[in-house]
Amino acid sequence: MFGPSYSFKFYDLQLTETHIAEVTNASIRLQEYGVGIFERIATKSALKKAIKKKLIYVNGKVASTATFIYGGEIIAYYPPLENLENGRLKLRLEILYEDDYLAVIHKPAGIVVSGNGFKTIANALGQNVQPSNTSDSIRPQPVHRLDYATTGVLMIGKTTTSIVALNQLFEKKQIDKTYYAVTVGKMDSQGLIDSPIDKKSAISYYQVLETVLSERFGSLNLVQLSPKTGRRHQLRKHMLEIGNPILGDATYFMEGLLLTGKGLYLHAHSLQFNHPILNREMYVTSRVPSKFIKLFPDRV
Repeated sequence: MFGPSYSFKFYDLQLTETHIAEVTNASIRLQEYGVGIFERIATKSALKKAIKKKLIYVNGKVASTATFIYGGEIIAYYPPLENLENGRLKLRLEILYEDDYLAVIHKPAGIVVSGNGFKTIANALGQNVQPSNTSDSIRPQPVHRLDYATTGVLMIGKTTTSIVALNQLFEKKQIDKTYYAVTVGKMDSQGLIDSPIDKKSAISYYQVLETVLSERFGSLNLVQLSPKTGRRHQLRKHMLEIGNPILGDATYFMEGLLLTGKGLYLHAHSLQFNHPILNREMYVTSRVPSKFIKLFPDRV
């Protein structure tokens, strides 16, 4: 069993979507509020069917057609896994930190954090992260994302309270994220990039830690990156914008400067934040991939 709020084993269902209910002036039935909040449940009848099949959970508990939404609840949709040989993803994850409320793991390259597929970080959490013993225990789930090709620190929430609190920390920019990247071409020693992405404000700081000469690329730089906003592909887009694309980026690159076969040289190195439940300063780091060390053995 996964915890006091659940009556199913982790590998029976796959978490694809979660939604935090907006605060309203009055309560509203879930079957009314929930129409359109999940991509894979487009109609009221489909939502009602999912509720009756016990695929919808509110704050970790099975929802019913009599469930009311007041605001702030975590609503989760767990569609059945289909056409799986073993019904369970076997993937060992490195746990960097864990307590009863949250965990931080090392995300490997080449796997998505969550989504409709079977091989996701979300689907591997049940066999890697311990269930919480608290009264508001919920199925462990990622509270932010890293790109498919990016490695490094990934935050996991284990209770309703911690997931809401961690989302608020991210929204208020109270979690400091530090990345390492290898970029191509000559760069200033440090700088600030303030350039909108998808018409939204996007700000990134960078500092060059070391530069080595490269016969093919001219210069390769070990760069420390600090995004102050969280736009999709922000660091990759910003580096390309200033003429210094990240090595191995197959999407955002300059003609003739694409390195293939080595993956993306972008690593989420650390998260620094105040623990929302235990009220203590946290600093969690993830090991730098060996391909970085081969280029810069004296710095990482």
